[in-house]
Amino acid sequence: MESREAVDRQVKFGTARLAPDPYRPTSWLLTVDGVLQSYVDLADPTYLRMPYATWAARVLDLHWPAGEPVSALQVGGGGFTIARYLAATRPGSPQTVYELDGPLVDLVRSHLDLDAIANLQVRVEDGESGIERTPDATADVVVMDVAQAGAVAIHLAAVEFLREIARVLRADGLYLGNMWSAADMTLPLRAVASLTEVFPHVVLLAEPGLLLGKRAGNVVLAASNRELPHQALTTWAESAGNRVFCLSATQLAAFRGVAPPLTAEHPAEAVTPVPRWAR
Repeated sequence: MESREAVDRQVKFGTARLAPDPYRPTSWLLTVDGVLQSYVDLADPTYLRMPYATWAARVLDLHWPAGEPVSALQVGGGGFTIARYLAATRPGSPQTVYELDGPLVDLVRSHLDLDAIANLQVRVEDGESGIERTPDATADVVVMDVAQAGAVAIHLAAVEFLREIARVLRADGLYLGNMWSAADMTLPLRAVASLTEVFPHVVLLAEPGLLLGKRAGNVVLAASNRELPHQALTTWAESAGNRVFCLSATQLAAFRGVAPPLTAEHPAEAVTPVPRWAR
């Protein structure tokens, strides 16, 4: 795209804005109603900038041998940052992304080279239905990164839907989820409890300020039927100056306590909205 002017578009869940990063000539920020959705570098899809995207990418990098193609399903597309990352770092990876906001997909396709992502299928539909139609044991990774109108889609973290995700994952498959958390961490604690109902191995990545209850922030949740690269993730986090910590479900319980799992009968009562982004 030659123009570096911001683009505003009415989409299904609000007003989207594509704004150029003034410090990187090929990078764009995507917001919806002021909530930052994605950061995209068209020249270098491995430059992620947003911390939670970097954490998720590191889990992906360590869970399988470098460069090995993986079959990926993603619920929530945004600017398709993780899809771009997988296509760049694991060529030949077949990917399907479910994004309910059709006008947002059109905006990204028009301005952020969506069709240039190799082996990507984009389906403008409800990701929950898409996962439920997926055959057993056909995916290596399922990524959940959904926020609608600035709110976390809680039902997608419930035990019932996590069982559907476990069904479509292969034996060594990986669940990755991004979630916004208030400082009390009630929601991710419940999400971790849900995951431990379904998967034997669960870890949470978060910044120290959130873990200490001092501020809100993103968490990345990872789960699998085989052992996760917890020690490698811890070593990586330490080498980066402990800007993020990786805790197992047991470690998290010892540090912040436990909460009941999210279920259809016992959903979350109140969810802290994702804040608007300010440069």
